[in-house]
Amino acid sequence: MDKSSLRKYYLTKRKTLSHEKIETKSEQIKDLFFQEINLETIAYLHIFLPIKKQNEINTFLIIKELKQYSPQIKIIVSKIIPSTFEMQHFLFDEENLTENHWGILEPSGENLVEIQPNQVDMVIIPLLIFDQQGNRVGYGKGFYDRFLQQCRPETLKIGVCLEEPIERISDVNKFDIKMDFCISPTNIYRF
Repeated sequence: MDKSSLRKYYLTKRKTLSHEKIETKSEQIKDLFFQEINLETIAYLHIFLPIKKQNEINTFLIIKELKQYSPQIKIIVSKIIPSTFEMQHFLFDEENLTENHWGILEPSGENLVEIQPNQVDMVIIPLLIFDQQGNRVGYGKGFYDRFLQQCRPETLKIGVCLEEPIERISDVNKFDIKMDFCISPTNIYRF
């Protein structure tokens, strides 16, 4: 299937999941992340904040555990620049978050510390579905494709997904950046 069809199908499917189901799957993904991913060399970890109305994975579970057990890792979150479809990246500060018009929590306030993409060691990527080759389908705006192109080639790219992989996304193109890993509620996939 192509990205557009997959996006429509998996967005609809995800909306049918209960809050309890999302929390259970989020907990399973968090557990696999900490069991399987080596964080020893990670100084800057970029993570997305969940869009509740889109039934996204609750990444606050990962953030909480990082803060508790790996306080040396600096957590980075993004702020969208609507006019350019790009993102700015800032140190995470739970006290200074504001919801934008898409329902995404973003850094706000005057004392934000900006981090450049080339400083990021690991990116946790939101997605709707992925294939067995490490390609992904997101919301289709290209925010993460643009961001990942600005990161260093060795930056670890880890997708998190509520679904297991499909065999193949039919319309992958040269601008699509593959993931290194993807974590579902039951498995971790290495590409």
